[in-house]
This record gives sequence, C-alpha cells and structure tokens, in this order.
Amino acid sequence: MSLHKNADYKKMIQAHLPKSPCLKNCLFAFLTGGLICFLSQWLFFLYEWLLSDPEIAGTLVTVTLIFLASLLTALGVFDRIARRAGAGTLLPVTGFANATVSPAMDAKSEGFVMGVGSKIFTVSGPVILYGTLASVLYGTVLWIVSLF
Repeated sequence: MSLHKNADYKKMIQAHLPKSPCLKNCLFAFLTGGLICFLSQWLFFLYEWLLSDPEIAGTLVTVTLIFLASLLTALGVFDRIARRAGAGTLLPVTGFANATVSPAMDAKSEGFVMGVGSKIFTVSGPVILYGTLASVLYGTVLWIVSLF
C-alpha cells in the first residue's frame, strides 16, 4: 500500500515540475566551455609570442584562468554566468577556482580566520585530498610495475 502511494505521489510531482530545456542547456554549456577554451588558446598564443617558451606560456594560461575565475567569483559575476551557462563553466581550472573562492566569499562576514580561512577549502578540500591520494597510489603502482 505504501509503495502505491509513493508512486502516485511521484507521478503527481512530475506532472507539476517544469520541463527542463535540455537541448538549450547543453548548447549553452557547449558554447561557454568552447569560449573558455578559445580564450585559453588565445592567451597561450599571446604568452608564447611574448615569452617564446610554450611551457611557461601554458603555466601562465592556467594562472590567468584561476585569477579570472576567482575574481569573477568574488565580484559575483561567475555565478550569474554559471546560472546561464551551466556545466560549461566547470572546466577543471575555472570550476575549481570557483569552488575554492565561493565558500570563502560566503563566510567573509565571519572574519578572515574563522570565516574565510576555515571555509575556503570546504568544497575543494576533498578534491585536493583524494587527488593527492590517488596520485600517490598510482605512482606507487607504477613504481612497483617498473621493478619487474
């Protein structure tokens, strides 16, 4: 009896939910992600032209994207773009910068130590932890395999 009521309730909820514009959302995500990648490539060409070193140019592109995403997050612009663009803003560097700065901005009223300092890595901290752990495990397995 309980399962039947639950299924009826789900049907009722589904009937009243607004339809998600999936195609439109995918298009915005694709275009925004492409625009970020286009900007990144343009920055790479610019830095490479200025410095004549592709490795340093690549590093500067990453630093620039982190800076821009952090600045736009602090100004409240990144969230407005992400609301419209969806997953297109979640390219690894820009999404990670946003995930690091957002909790800190939310907690800035609590002060620099108890607010910003303690909240800055609430979202990105687990990513850093498990990314580091996975790289150590992968490195260990690679080292063991290379012994044979």
